[in-house]
Amino acid sequence: MTPSLPTRRGQPGFVSYLLVLTTAAILTLLMVMTYRRASDAQAVQKNVQLRNDYTEKEDAILRSIVAITPNRAIRAMQNNSNSATSVSSLLSWQQIFTEALDQANARTSIPSNLLSALNISSVKLGNSGDSTLATPSALFKAMGSDTGYVSAGINRSLGTYYPPPLTTANSTTIARDPLYPIISSDKTYGALAQSSVGLPVATYPNFNLLTYPQINFGYATPGSPFVAKRNWWAFTLDVAAQDFGVTKLAHPGRDFVLSIYEVPSQLAISASSFMELGQFASGDAWQNVTIAGGVFAGKALVDGTTAVPALASRRGMILSGGTTLGGQSFTASPFTPGVRETYQLTQGSFFPASLASESGRVAFVPINRGVDFFDRLTHATEGQVLSPTTWNNYSVGALQCAMRLDITQVVSAINKNPTMLRFSYLKSGARNSINDLNLSQTTPVATGLPVGYILCCAENETHNFGTAVVDVAYGKPGGYAYQTGQTGSITFNNARFGDPLVGTVKNGYYRPSYPFEVTSLASGKICLAVYPQRFAQFLAAIGADSTAVNSSLVVNVDYTTTTGSVWLTKPAIPCTDLDYGILLKECADMTSFSKGFSLVTNLRTYIGEDFNVVQASPPSGYTPASGVYYPPCSLFVPEKRFGVDVDPLAVNVAGQIGSLASETNATPVRPLDSKNMSGTALGSSHITVNLRPIVHPCELPPISMMNWLVVLEERRREFVGY
Repeated sequence: MTPSLPTRRGQPGFVSYLLVLTTAAILTLLMVMTYRRASDAQAVQKNVQLRNDYTEKEDAILRSIVAITPNRAIRAMQNNSNSATSVSSLLSWQQIFTEALDQANARTSIPSNLLSALNISSVKLGNSGDSTLATPSALFKAMGSDTGYVSAGINRSLGTYYPPPLTTANSTTIARDPLYPIISSDKTYGALAQSSVGLPVATYPNFNLLTYPQINFGYATPGSPFVAKRNWWAFTLDVAAQDFGVTKLAHPGRDFVLSIYEVPSQLAISASSFMELGQFASGDAWQNVTIAGGVFAGKALVDGTTAVPALASRRGMILSGGTTLGGQSFTASPFTPGVRETYQLTQGSFFPASLASESGRVAFVPINRGVDFFDRLTHATEGQVLSPTTWNNYSVGALQCAMRLDITQVVSAINKNPTMLRFSYLKSGARNSINDLNLSQTTPVATGLPVGYILCCAENETHNFGTAVVDVAYGKPGGYAYQTGQTGSITFNNARFGDPLVGTVKNGYYRPSYPFEVTSLASGKICLAVYPQRFAQFLAAIGADSTAVNSSLVVNVDYTTTTGSVWLTKPAIPCTDLDYGILLKECADMTSFSKGFSLVTNLRTYIGEDFNVVQASPPSGYTPASGVYYPPCSLFVPEKRFGVDVDPLAVNVAGQIGSLASETNATPVRPLDSKNMSGTALGSSHITVNLRPIVHPCELPPISMMNWLVVLEERRREFVGY
């Protein structure tokens, strides 16, 4: 059987191969285009994500650099920092940047602890920019044609958009500053910086008027002048550079300036301590207290209805309900989100409450050595140091003083009355000493005249010394009689002095009286009396440099076994009645110290008279806002009391106040508390305080506390024109 095939009824047709092929080509092209656009979109998204990853890494790296650099700068000033390459290399810019990569977790896109917590086996990371960043030199580069990691801001200008450079002739600093973060006193402002600082560099080479940076930390108002010196280094950062061969991502480098501002304490109240403001220890509120400018505290507790113009802190602040900052009351914490923004919109751009942690690329480092600041004898000599300026000489006020007065010998282990002192001073810039100084020259001695005595008249003649305080001697070689601390008319004869050399015609001699002596309080406490007004004449008599150079004095007890007495011990802090004291007298007129005066001691200090209350002529080019200028003075003492012979009825304090206590102390410091001679606290109604900030470098005393403000700023190329 043969089946028949079915047949289709209808009209015959045809197929157009051209149409089929054209349609297929169009569809294929559309598919390819869709794929390419999807691929391009993925590539763009990949690049955007990579750029975001790189930006986040860079920001984390930059914050780490700010945290690491001041620590390395300090270590570069410390003993043995250059003792071996293995030691110094840890302080280099290369190591700083390497550690910043580690601290920022920049070497991986996912931290290892997070990756482990995901508990995913056989993880495949698709981030082509996930690199170990093992070559810091590919990421960090100096500016322009400079080689290395950073361009140091010394001895040349990098252009309009960079800070004013510092100048140094020290070959060590010149060689090491591009390799390490070097802070050194030999860096000063010279002619290269004159157009960018506020005052003549010839007059103010160390600290000048600079512009406070645009940061949230309100040690000063952003954009306003403040007293500082700016060390800086410039570099370019490009985290993507090392992996360009893999990612093919064009990621332009970013230019930065890392600055360490050296900022002498200049606020009305400035201390890295835990401070309580607004209330005395008795519980009484501050009454007659006026504060202008800002206050800085390591940590602050503000009581009552205290009004503070501005408050900056490192570790936080607790404000009472009645506290006002910059005239503003805060019902909640001033750091509540939105509070700052609302204030700046309604009140002004400067927010009166600030924390150093509010600015991501800023650190504020108070240089606080605590009780070590008062005692130069507790510090061993430093050597093999990277920086020409050693850490102790930089941060310990006692070591910075031009003049030194030490108690070196006492009567016995039981009788601690000093018998010998040692005084050293600067002469033609070099240190000279008067050793084994006996201040009890009141009986005839068969020796030559001590240094500084001047012939004034013959036997039986009278000389009028006026109000000058002098030591006088009567005699001839072989025998002299002495009297100290004399004034007015003195007749040099046997009736007054006795006959120190019988049968010989004698002469009268004098010298400015020693500006210090051993004395006692009425209670019997043994003290050294210091008379600042006598120093000018005394220094001239012994041929020393003037008070413009010998402008600071440290008084210590030499308890060392090499140069001191075995019967002397290191003074205790807090001070006790068993230790010596310092009496500050003849100190009302400090105008003989043209550059100011500073006293540093680890002994309790009694201020026996008015201190620095005589006006002086202000330096050329400076006009005080108040119209009144006093020589800038500072007293760094562990405890101060007012009065020597009697307890004062009241105390009036003006200027600035600080503290060297630690901010970690559980008990807060109350900076305005005052005690009289006997140790009794003065009542709040008997204390008047008028505090204001230092606004000009000529107001800086010879010895100041130091702070570092570390700021990392970007020089955005689209804004600076290159």
